[in-house]
Amino acid sequence: HKGQGKISTYAYGEDYHFVVKDKMKLFLDLLQEQVGEVGGRVFVDSAPVMDKAWATKAGLGWQGKNTNLIHPKQGSFFFIAELILDIDLLPDGPIKDYCGTCTKCIDACPTDALFEPYKIDASKCISYLTIELKEEIPSEFKNKMDDWVFGCDVCQDVCPWNRFSKPNQEERFKPSADFKELLDANFKELTQEVFSKVFKGSAVKRTKLDGLSRNINFIKVG
Repeated sequence: HKGQGKISTYAYGEDYHFVVKDKMKLFLDLLQEQVGEVGGRVFVDSAPVMDKAWATKAGLGWQGKNTNLIHPKQGSFFFIAELILDIDLLPDGPIKDYCGTCTKCIDACPTDALFEPYKIDASKCISYLTIELKEEIPSEFKNKMDDWVFGCDVCQDVCPWNRFSKPNQEERFKPSADFKELLDANFKELTQEVFSKVFKGSAVKRTKLDGLSRNINFIKVG
């Protein structure tokens, strides 16, 4: 609802770093069972590996005008990770870019971070401003945050390809009762105790209480 602080959908449940890494380790175990001696390392947004560039080369999608990876049958609401192995594999090739003449993501970006097709000024991205930025949010972004207090989904929400996205069935990504209650209360009485309880094991912990409170106060939630 208007005036209510919003959190990006990827952070509703347990931190994706842990969930996806567990799945990739299981995948490596299965490979070793079926193939034999295979050495490998798993990376989930945790090393200087160009995730989207390799995913594009592997045919998992194309990098759209919003710079996100888009799959023609899955949209862009998914995680990617890497399993680097010591065996040779027959690679898949890239797929076609299907953005066409659409500019909905560029037109909808609240802070004009998407300043032209396929290019983003990360310093203006709401995800950067609410998560990575440790200083005060610059005043130029006042009334441009679209009520986001952690991350931003705007350029994905408006993407026509996400009509093919499906709700995930992973229990660890489901929001807890405490999380729902906090959002329903619109972050009222957000103390360190509440923050630690609600966001234990969550990606939101990256902001710490001070960071989330800064974001909430900046958009004047409540």
